[in-house]
Amino acid sequence: MRGPDGRSLPELDEILAELERREPIFHRREYGTTRGDFECLTDPSFWEIGASGRLYSREHVWSVLEHRYASDPSGRLDGDWETSGFELREIAPATYLLTYTLRLDGRYTRRTTLWQRRDGDWRILYHQGTVIADHES
Repeated sequence: MRGPDGRSLPELDEILAELERREPIFHRREYGTTRGDFECLTDPSFWEIGASGRLYSREHVWSVLEHRYASDPSGRLDGDWETSGFELREIAPATYLLTYTLRLDGRYTRRTTLWQRRDGDWRILYHQGTVIADHES
């Protein structure tokens, strides 16, 4: 990471590495598989725009995740995902915009997650996935 003046920002590099380990969100079982875990991961005002363009509430996302993890407790059916091209910007104090590309089951999407650090914990404020028609773009 580099600041606006071109100098390296080691603290942003550390944050980027920490957030990279958490993405793709909701596909990392080590951060939880229960409603209580999801509540800790997301801000009460969390919402998402899916790759379909549909708007999803926090409650809807939790419901889908609960069903996913309950129906496959071993993770046998987890998708074959790969992330790349991570970039990070601090957009407000302790609030970061993380972008990356996700390949999941042969489909490429650009992902954006708005993260905020509060009291030493990370919370997701917003997430969006946008399908890339030509994954070389």
